[in-house]
Amino acid sequence: MSGIEALLLGLLQGLTEFLPVSSSGHLVMGKALFGIETQGVAFEIAVHAATVLSVITVFRKDIGRLFKACFTFKYNEDTRYILLLLFSMLPVLVVGLFFKNQVEALFGDGLALVGSMLLVTAVLLALAQRAPSKGLPLKYRDAFIIGLSQAIAVLPGLSRSGATISTGLLLGKERTAVVRFSFLMVLIPILGQAFLDLMKGGFSPQASGIPLWSLLIGFAAAYLSGLAACSWMIALVRKAKLWGFVLYCALAGGFCLLFHFVK
Repeated sequence: MSGIEALLLGLLQGLTEFLPVSSSGHLVMGKALFGIETQGVAFEIAVHAATVLSVITVFRKDIGRLFKACFTFKYNEDTRYILLLLFSMLPVLVVGLFFKNQVEALFGDGLALVGSMLLVTAVLLALAQRAPSKGLPLKYRDAFIIGLSQAIAVLPGLSRSGATISTGLLLGKERTAVVRFSFLMVLIPILGQAFLDLMKGGFSPQASGIPLWSLLIGFAAAYLSGLAACSWMIALVRKAKLWGFVLYCALAGGFCLLFHFVK
């Protein structure tokens, strides 16, 4: 992988991780369109770690407060929020530990699946855009339902942020709170998956076939674009401006299906 390829894929990962357009789907599209081939998951680990770091940067005050609350041993709003986050992770934990290989074997990650799931993402975003904002607080049932949508979003092309934010809005929750919860709930699952992948080996340049400087370029690009996308998404959801993503996902999904069937 060259430095230019790492830069492009890193920018793509950072932008699409937080915008509701599916980062995994766009990585598949980017590799297919530019003919980029990678061995193992070294690059994916690097760019996912970068996007986690961008979330930590944007929400550093919230994360710091929640971290301190872990040691208060009192049930208050902060410890309740921590429990909500942990409760939301149960579905993706079950899928990741017991069904990840079966899901990948059953559905694969080709352009046909990516295109279909992008169309599903477009529908979810359209429904969420039209949903009235009731400003309801998050409950444990809501956290679990949003967690289910995150677990289903393991399918390439089905946007994780799009699925979780749409679910929260359809449940009538306050817009800014939904985005904040959607971004914070993914930290531990991404870090956990990256750690498991790292333990499998194949991260060295010799094993992955990717030069260290390419990994660093991809990491930096994903981090900087992730910062921009995260802040932008918070503002867009607050202002209820999702129609552009509805159109984009519909067009991208149609393009993927067309590219798959005519190539």
